[in-house]
Amino acid sequence: MGAIRVGVIGAGGRMGREVVAAVEAADDLELVAALGRADELDRLTRAGVQVAVELTHPDAVMAHLEFCVGQGIHGVVGTTGWTDERLDTVRGWLTGSPGTGVLVGPLSVGAMLTMRFARSAARWFDSVEVVEKHHPDKADAPSGAAVRTARIIAGARRAAARAAQPDATATALPGARGANVEGVPVHAVRARGLVAHQEVVFGGTGETLTIRHDSTDRACFTPGFLLGVRRVGSVPGLTVGLESLMGWD
Repeated sequence: MGAIRVGVIGAGGRMGREVVAAVEAADDLELVAALGRADELDRLTRAGVQVAVELTHPDAVMAHLEFCVGQGIHGVVGTTGWTDERLDTVRGWLTGSPGTGVLVGPLSVGAMLTMRFARSAARWFDSVEVVEKHHPDKADAPSGAAVRTARIIAGARRAAARAAQPDATATALPGARGANVEGVPVHAVRARGLVAHQEVVFGGTGETLTIRHDSTDRACFTPGFLLGVRRVGSVPGLTVGLESLMGWD
């Protein structure tokens, strides 16, 4: 079997440059197309791309994915800003291309471990809140990873029949308690100097537990992207998050 032919959409961005370098350094992958803002998507088909890595902006990602799915090109998507409606739209496109796979982030191994540990802890504590911190150029808030973490926690709490969280707040400025994601408060911080950071803070009588993940260099995301590129072709349909590709339940 030959090397997987990879295209990167958004190759000129900070994360795009990291992924380009990682693909070029991998013996089992071949970078055949690196697209910037002015490049036409048909470069992907002309180059025979098998897997496209999408790293652009929430305003552009849907058009890019629609093109890729229509051409039978697998997608590994690092761009954030996903909603249930957007995910359902991608699922609809994939019904017309049943052999095509699309993987949507989070694509950080550390972030996935944070979610896994948080799911294990969720049933044991009365309170839990999520705090995510990113650079101010990030387009969406809260981050997709934080929203997914909160949903995983909420699901674990429901399965354990946990009561609603205690919170006696009677008055608050709008947004002071963060976004409510299935009963879990999620707070977003944007500041120059940050890359990507997340804390899950659990609280019980007489104790707290904090699970924290810090990304200090965008190179830390490349193992997840490479895993996705190697595996997405064997998982038709839409996959959200790396966990199913990492051998977890």
